[in-house]
Amino acid sequence: MGSRGTIARRLEAVTDFDDPSPDLEQYLTPPEIAAHIVHLAGLQDDLTGRTVVDLGTGTGMLAIGAAMSGAGLVAGIDLDRSALEVARENESHVLDVEGSTVDWLHADVRRHPLACTDATVFSNPPFGAQRGNRHADRAFLETASEIGRASYTIHNEGSQEFVESFATDNGGTVTHAFRASFSLENRFGFHAEEARELDAEVFRIEWFGSG
Repeated sequence: MGSRGTIARRLEAVTDFDDPSPDLEQYLTPPEIAAHIVHLAGLQDDLTGRTVVDLGTGTGMLAIGAAMSGAGLVAGIDLDRSALEVARENESHVLDVEGSTVDWLHADVRRHPLACTDATVFSNPPFGAQRGNRHADRAFLETASEIGRASYTIHNEGSQEFVESFATDNGGTVTHAFRASFSLENRFGFHAEEARELDAEVFRIEWFGSG
């Protein structure tokens, strides 16, 4: 596994969505945050040779970061077929491979086809900012608790109490937490500003009782 800086520089080549969906809250995960997650997973023995599942993979940023950093089997799951096409294209030019090193799966994370219980789960889920989408990140945590031995998820600022409570109620514990910042450009019609900083929080959870 390379250094955090090396991972971030390589991930800068990941391209954004062509036509992002506001309903799905599609934003590009910043390379620096993805690199931090991947590097921490390596330090925690959650990466090398492990099965890694990226829930709501979007552009493939986290899945590609895992694939380039020594993960065993990597799967990226998304409900949006067009996002998976972007992810496949990113895999091809970022990893410079002809075949696929990531299994890209079209599925709803709430009705996933995975039978594993010892995966390392990465996810940058919707924050639930859109009307009717409140607590959208809960479904991603539920799936992480089912298939994961450890998970790394990104949430809106102020989510620590919710995440810690969810982990405790579902057989897990938060072992690491750090703040992160997204620089978001004006990409949807309801955005009034040209760009803004979005504060977020990242949590690592160990899930007990998994394989």
